[in-house]
Amino acid sequence: MSSKSIASENLLDELQSALAHGTVARRVETLRRVTDLFVNGAVDFSDEQITLFDDVFQCLMMHIETSARALLASRLAPIDTAPPRTIRTLAFDDVIEIAGPVLSKSERLDDEILIETARSKSQAHLMAISTRRVLSGAVTDVLVLRGNDEVIQNTVNNPGAEFTERGFTRLVSRAEGDDNLATCVGLRPTLPRHLYLKLLAKASATVRARLEAADPQHAGEVPDAVHEVTRRARTSRAAMSQQTAIAHALVKSLFEDGRLDEHQVASFAEGGKFDETNASIAALANVPVAVAESMMVETRAEGVMILAKVSGMSWSTVKAIINMRDELMGGEPADIAACKETYERLRPSTAQQVLRFHRMQQSAAPAA
Repeated sequence: MSSKSIASENLLDELQSALAHGTVARRVETLRRVTDLFVNGAVDFSDEQITLFDDVFQCLMMHIETSARALLASRLAPIDTAPPRTIRTLAFDDVIEIAGPVLSKSERLDDEILIETARSKSQAHLMAISTRRVLSGAVTDVLVLRGNDEVIQNTVNNPGAEFTERGFTRLVSRAEGDDNLATCVGLRPTLPRHLYLKLLAKASATVRARLEAADPQHAGEVPDAVHEVTRRARTSRAAMSQQTAIAHALVKSLFEDGRLDEHQVASFAEGGKFDETNASIAALANVPVAVAESMMVETRAEGVMILAKVSGMSWSTVKAIINMRDELMGGEPADIAACKETYERLRPSTAQQVLRFHRMQQSAAPAA
């Protein structure tokens, strides 16, 4: 019999005695010795042995003080093979000194546990989760929804954090009036382009200067005027992602081959593809993509309707574009009935005049 097996059997005998007759101090000492035994042999233990340790830790944790549980958490948190039920128990502890080390470091915690904790525990617990090496979009969704300013900032600054489009939408809304958060969100490489444009359109001069400084090769491409912001920002590395460039190339190819029509635009819109929809409507309206972009991200839906009327689109396609825009931008949804009435009254000649005005604004902005 190995010395490790003998030590384990002796310790289990001691455990039974400590639980049955021992003082708190003796139980704490027993916990320390069990923890030492596990930490020193964690790499070699089988699943069956780890399950045994799980049972032992569960028994001891019920009879020890907070400081001893906190020490146990800090020792087990970095170990990838730590007993899973013990780690879960520690993670759900209301005392942050106990839960914190496990929530921030333990690889034993899956998304389900992290999400459950983030939905029900304190801001201190959320802060601990926000520091993890890797955070999935499902977890950051909850952090963005429930977290205070400090938690949000920490999550956005975490390079290992992923965000869903819903999470990014909430962040962009939350960043309004918060220059530090707006800058951090704007610098996230996976921020969808339509949300980048929305962020930029509402950004202060300070935020635009910071984004400009972060991309010195394109300094001066984030000026003050909102329309000029959306026009010029499209050439910035931070805004023009590879995905956007591919979408624009696809639309250009369809247009040059004569295959870009209203049905294709409606298909893009119904699929929630902002870049493809925007580039398509720009091509059909015969305006630069940047002009269409500035009109697409306006608060009201008139810009979309003007572009669509010039392109000769039916109301069903316009409705699909407006619905896509409302869903992606996460703002107050448009009054569809009122939009339909406006679109049907809008004359193509009037739409052309308004569009010429937009193009003049874009051309005049650099000179101004």
